[in-house]
Amino acid sequence: MAANLNPQARISPLPRADGSATFSKGGYCVVASVNGPMEAQRRDENPFESVVDVVVRPAAGVGGTGERQLEATLQSALRQLIPVKNFPRCLIQVTLQVTETPRNDYVNSKVMQAQSNLALLPALLHSAILGLLSAAVPLKTIATCTSLAVIGNGDKIIVDPSPSEADQATSFHVLGFTSQDELLLAESEGVFLTSEWDRVVSAAQQVCARHRQGDSTMITDEDESRPTDMRHFMRTVMESRVA
Repeated sequence: MAANLNPQARISPLPRADGSATFSKGGYCVVASVNGPMEAQRRDENPFESVVDVVVRPAAGVGGTGERQLEATLQSALRQLIPVKNFPRCLIQVTLQVTETPRNDYVNSKVMQAQSNLALLPALLHSAILGLLSAAVPLKTIATCTSLAVIGNGDKIIVDPSPSEADQATSFHVLGFTSQDELLLAESEGVFLTSEWDRVVSAAQQVCARHRQGDSTMITDEDESRPTDMRHFMRTVMESRVA
């Protein structure tokens, strides 16, 4: 069964958290719980800025090195979005629970879960940002993220690839940009040339900044398939919450 590429989100599904959000897209679903800013324990506090603690919990089993890598990547990205110097000696805790992952009928489910860490990054980042906004944590800017797969000899780039397409890719990339079109994060795996990387960055910019690009041509697996404008989507979600 094909995964739904249209994003869906729900704000404040958890009543006991300061802020929470559920985000799903492409077969991935993540529930974010945010608490803070709150007083940090003395051994953890920073006298000059807040501590951003990110915890990623897998859909099944116990988190391992893959989850620790995702936590480090997300922590670095969120610290660039949150004005941490405004909250010295405070803690902002972000817990991200993965509830669903897409199925790949050609790969064992346990193997699929081990290989899907990088593809999970966009859903984790989007749910974390929505959770922070739900908790009324101020942000310098918002960010959007997308995944891309390079197929064959680099002549085809697929945006938001399916698990089977990601398995066929020679390289897989996840890039995130702020609302000022500044690169926030870039994670890649596989083998690729510098020229392929330049095309990947260009394609990711078109996806993440499509509201500024107008009707420019997108690089996708199908001409009729156009990625959702994630900035507009997240803005619409928060506006509906305020209303």
